[in-house]
Amino acid sequence: MITLLGGIALLILGYFIYGKYIEKNFGIDPDRTTPAEALRDGYDFVPMSKSKNAIIQLLNIAGTGPIFGPIMGALYGPVAYIWIIVGCILGGAVHDYMLGMISLRNDGAHLPELASKYLGKPVKHVVNIFSMLLLMLVGTVFVTSPANLIESITPDWLTLGVIIGLIFMYYLVSTILPIDKAMGAVYPYFGAILIISTLAIGLSLIFGGHTIPNLTPGTMQNFNPEGTPIFPALFFTISCGALSGFHATQAPMVSRTSKNEKEGRFTFYGMMIAEGVIAMIWAAASMSLFDGQTLSQMINNGTPSLVVNQVSYMLLGSVFGTVAIIGVIVLPISSGLSAFRSLRTIAADYLHIKQDTLKKILMVTIPLYAISLVLTQVDFNILWRYFNWANQVTAVISLLVSTRYLYLKNKNYFVTLLPGIFMLYACVVYIFSEPIGLGMGLSTLTYILSSILTLGILVLYWETGKKQKRNLDPSDELLNDQLPIGTFASHS
Repeated sequence: MITLLGGIALLILGYFIYGKYIEKNFGIDPDRTTPAEALRDGYDFVPMSKSKNAIIQLLNIAGTGPIFGPIMGALYGPVAYIWIIVGCILGGAVHDYMLGMISLRNDGAHLPELASKYLGKPVKHVVNIFSMLLLMLVGTVFVTSPANLIESITPDWLTLGVIIGLIFMYYLVSTILPIDKAMGAVYPYFGAILIISTLAIGLSLIFGGHTIPNLTPGTMQNFNPEGTPIFPALFFTISCGALSGFHATQAPMVSRTSKNEKEGRFTFYGMMIAEGVIAMIWAAASMSLFDGQTLSQMINNGTPSLVVNQVSYMLLGSVFGTVAIIGVIVLPISSGLSAFRSLRTIAADYLHIKQDTLKKILMVTIPLYAISLVLTQVDFNILWRYFNWANQVTAVISLLVSTRYLYLKNKNYFVTLLPGIFMLYACVVYIFSEPIGLGMGLSTLTYILSSILTLGILVLYWETGKKQKRNLDPSDELLNDQLPIGTFASHS
């Protein structure tokens, strides 16, 4: 229990201390007019309140990630707490804040456009492919996972196929609505369900007489029943609860509805901290109620949704347990919607299909949903593995964009470079070792080759950054993004 409560306290302190430093290092301008006001279009660029933006950001980035990930991460034992706490404060929250604020300074631009601007135009195509792949996998995972949960609490006649169809219908309708109607009007209620159900799980766990594993010298080891090494697997298993590239596809959406730059720390950094708290509670619940072997069997037999059901009913009973499950269902449905909305806008931008009529919106949306519908037939665990790799590669790209932004403006860029280097190395090791990549296993050769490739990428990144900085004029847009929207000719 001490580790759970202490970890949550550290996350909150991280928001007030490190989050404040990250905000200062970025250099906000509370008087600058934001894209929500300057580019208002009544659809994507719509000013909304700080509280609505925050709850939209939380529900957008959460999905089942901070629940399913920690459930599977619990297989490793209490060492999973370390990644959630450290990863969230130093990695995930910084990642989310920087991408949200850089997007806000660049007319609400999405990650591919930001990568093109700060890393070079050729990178834009790579990032577009990764972003669309990630969002497609996210959208599909966040259709199948809530569908499984809904099936578990509904009558037998409501089959999985029907539920999946209904979720897609909801997504289709919501995707074509203005953001303040699709999310702003509904998400505060979704958020209330999520917060209440998470608090209920946490309080029941703490005051229910359960033995909550603590992080001690004796538990600082790998308890995975299958012997899966902690590195790099744990850092891909727990992503949304610590560091997740998916968030870089969501933050720009909220940057288009924020009314003041000073709201950024609460909206972007703070909501990632909230996600870390959710992750801590579900990791602790999974470790407290099940031994590793039982937990592993439950995950393999029914995906983590089976664990969600059992935890909810064991801690809260049948009635309130069902409410808790509904709280978990809210997360992936809201994130799935935001994933498809982002996917549509990124694909439309890439294909140069202006989204100004319903016909053009459906022209992009329907084919994407058709592909996702086919992917729902793929085994969940396979989808999750591909999702996790694409997710963390996107996180690396986002952190490198953020590092370049800070470097060009003579800010402390180590705050994003260090987590970026760590995750880059993890991604390279993962693709060398895993069956979905080169399948070399975690051999000495894998680590050596991964180190060489990682170093090569970093050298190329550093040299191109120095060249870019040398060629910049002091009046360049990249150095003066704090100026009003419309100052530069490239702005639309």
